[in-house]
Amino acid sequence: MNISVTKAAKEWGVSRTTIYQKVNDGDLSRTADKKIDTSEMLRVFGEPISKKRTERLVNTVQSTPLNTQSVQYNTDTEHQLALEKLRNEHLNQQVSDQKRLIENYQQQIAQLNKTLDKANASIQDFAQVRLLEFKKAEQDYESPLEQEKEKKDNSTVATVEKKKRWWEF
Repeated sequence: MNISVTKAAKEWGVSRTTIYQKVNDGDLSRTADKKIDTSEMLRVFGEPISKKRTERLVNTVQSTPLNTQSVQYNTDTEHQLALEKLRNEHLNQQVSDQKRLIENYQQQIAQLNKTLDKANASIQDFAQVRLLEFKKAEQDYESPLEQEKEKKDNSTVATVEKKKRWWEF
C-alpha cells in the first residue's frame, strides 16, 4: 500500500524532512507517483507510532516516560540494525565485485605471460638462426682467405725453388 509523505510522517512520528533525507540518501525509495510503500517505511523506521500506541494502550493501562523512552530507544536500535544490515549487504556486493575484477586481471596476466613466452621463444629461434647464418658466412669468408694464403705459400715455395735452381748453376 502506498501512502503520501505527509501521511507517512504522521503515522511513523517522524518529520517530512527526515523522510526526504532518507529518500535522498537512498535509504528509502518512492514510487513513480511520489508515494512511499508502507513496506519501505516498515523497513526503514519500524512499526508506525499509531500502531505502537494502540498496542501499548492494550498492554498497559498508562504510559510512563520511561516506557516511551525505552520504545524510542528500541525503535532507534532497530533502525540502526536495519541500516547496518543494508550497509553490510552493500559491502558484501562490493567485495564480490572486487573479487571478480581481480580474477579478470589474473586471467589477463596469464594470457599476457603466455604471449610473452611465445615471443621470447620466437626471439630465441630467430637469434639461433642468425647465429648459424653468421657462422656459415664466417666460414665462407675464411675459405677464400685460406685459398689465397695457400696460393701465396705455393708461390713463395715456387719462388724459393726457382731461386734455388738459379743458385744451383
